[in-house]
Amino acid sequence: MVNVVDRFLKYVSYDTQSDEHSETYPSSEKQKVLGAALAEELNHMGLHNAHMDEYGYVYGWLPASAGCEGVPCVGLIAHMDTSPSASGADVKPRIVRYEGGDLVLNDEKNIVMRAADFESLDKYVGQELIVTDGTTLLGADDKAGVAEIFTAVEYLMAHPEVPHGRIAVCITPDEEVGGGTEHFDVPGFGAAVAYTVDGGELGELEYENFNAASASVVIHGVNIHPGSAKNKMKNALLIGLEFVGMMPPAETPAHTEGYEGFYHLSEMHGDETETRMDYIVRDHNMDKFQARKAYLGRVSDYLNAKYGKGTVELTLKDGYYNMREKIEPHMYLILRARSAMEAAGVTPMEVPIRGGTDGARLSYMGLPCPNLCTGGINFHGVHEYIPVEALEKMVQVLVNLVRNQ
Repeated sequence: MVNVVDRFLKYVSYDTQSDEHSETYPSSEKQKVLGAALAEELNHMGLHNAHMDEYGYVYGWLPASAGCEGVPCVGLIAHMDTSPSASGADVKPRIVRYEGGDLVLNDEKNIVMRAADFESLDKYVGQELIVTDGTTLLGADDKAGVAEIFTAVEYLMAHPEVPHGRIAVCITPDEEVGGGTEHFDVPGFGAAVAYTVDGGELGELEYENFNAASASVVIHGVNIHPGSAKNKMKNALLIGLEFVGMMPPAETPAHTEGYEGFYHLSEMHGDETETRMDYIVRDHNMDKFQARKAYLGRVSDYLNAKYGKGTVELTLKDGYYNMREKIEPHMYLILRARSAMEAAGVTPMEVPIRGGTDGARLSYMGLPCPNLCTGGINFHGVHEYIPVEALEKMVQVLVNLVRNQ
C-alpha cells in the first residue's frame, strides 16, 4: 500500500490550478494531466470502470464485499484543482516538526508563518506539519481529500474482511471556480448518498452552507469635458461609490462570522462613462438571502430614480443554496460521520460553512452530500499547511464511514 503522506506529496507536484476567466471545461487542461494519472491509479488498484471522462472527471467503483451487495452505494468525492488565489506551480512541500513559536517557511526570502497571526498553530505543537516554501499554496485543498479517499479505498481492497457496500469514487475538476458539478454524472455515479472530503481542520463536519448569489452592477454615466460639465456630466465612478456607500457597512466579510451573512465587493473598475462592480451575496437563512437581493434591487431603483432610468444595471445570479434543507431528511449521514470520527479518536465539530462546496450543489441535484474535513488549514494561500496526523486519521475515518456495521 502507498502511504497517504507519500500519495499526497506526489499529487501536489502536479500544477492543477483552475482558471476563473477561462471559457473551456475544464478551465485548465493541466488538470487532466493529474486526472489521467488518478484514473490509472484507480485502475491499478482494481476498481471497476476506472476512467477519466471528456470533461476531466475521474470515476471508479469499488464492488461491495461478499454479503453486502444489497447495501446502498455510498459516494466519496474530492476535487483535483487548486485555487487561482495563489500559484500552484512548482510546489515545494516539506515536513517539519513544529515545536512552537514562529515557523520559518523560507529563510532566504524571509517568509515566516507568525504564531501571533496564525493561532491555529498552537494546537499542533509537537506534531509533524507539511508546509510549503512560502511561494505557493500547498494544495491540501483538495489533494489531501484525494489522497485520503484513494488510500482508504486501497486499504479496503487489501482487507476484504472489512464489510462494505459498493463505493463510488469521483474526483472533479474546477471546484475552485464554481464548476465542479457542471458535468457531474449523478445517475451514472450510482450512489444513493455521498460525502465530499473537502473541509478544513480535523474533526470538521459540515452540512450547512451559505446561500450564494453574484451581483453585477454596471453604472452608465455621461462624460463631458470637465471644463463644460456643469449640470451635464454624470460620473459613473461617483455613482458607483454612492452605491457602495449605501451598502450596510457592518455586513461585510471583515465584520461577520458564523451564521451572519454579508455583501462583499470583490471587484470594481471603470471610468466616468461606465463603471462595473462585482459583489457576492451570502446568507445561511433563505429569507435573509432573498431580502439581501431585494435590497440591492431597491438601491438600484433609488439611483435610477435619482439619475435617470438605465443608469444602474443590476444583474443577479444565484450560485448555490444551503444544503441543510436537503440533508435534514437524511440525518443518518451526519450520525454516521460522527461515529466514524469518534471511532478514529477524532472529536466531531459541526460547523456552518462560510462558503460552499460541490456537495451543496450535488445535494440539490438529487445526491445528498455533506462535507467532511481533510485536516488542512489556511487554504488558498502560501501559509497553507496540513498535519501528517490529520491525513492519517482521515483515512481511518473514511474506512470507518463506509464499513457496514
